[in-house]
Amino acid sequence: MGLFLGLGIAGIVLLAASLVLDGALEGFFDGALDGLFDGWLSLPVIAGFVSMLGFTGAIVLGSTGLGAGPATAAGALTGIGAGWLTWRLSRSLMRDRSAVAPRSDDLIGTAGSVVTAIPADGYGEVLLRVAGQPVKFAAKADDPVQRGAEVWVEEALSPSSVRVRLVER
Repeated sequence: MGLFLGLGIAGIVLLAASLVLDGALEGFFDGALDGLFDGWLSLPVIAGFVSMLGFTGAIVLGSTGLGAGPATAAGALTGIGAGWLTWRLSRSLMRDRSAVAPRSDDLIGTAGSVVTAIPADGYGEVLLRVAGQPVKFAAKADDPVQRGAEVWVEEALSPSSVRVRLVER
């Protein structure tokens, strides 16, 4: 039973190591196996298999009168199941690309307010909503704009700066 518990604990330790060494084992075998197993040799999958093999083997060995052979077989079956579930879950998480990151061009036409006054020949700051979150940008304008004024974004100058114009009401 000690061997099975050791395998279960080793699987948990391997799972913790997979958080630190993410993708290291896949990268190691990538050139040699050329995607043959496609994620089956990832550390989380191996950790799930080893820990379920060990803990299920220990449970079967300790709670039934069966020997080490049937305990190993039961552990291997549950380990394969845990590895498969881990593989499926990681694949579905990797494919979740529903949200598109906002680009600089998405700022054009966005309304915001001036946080730091914008001089005619320099930069000030505006507060804009990007993907529902308030974000501060450096801002340029053709004419001076006072703090608190409402502005529209005319152009994205860089990922962190915009050209704005005063909203006239």
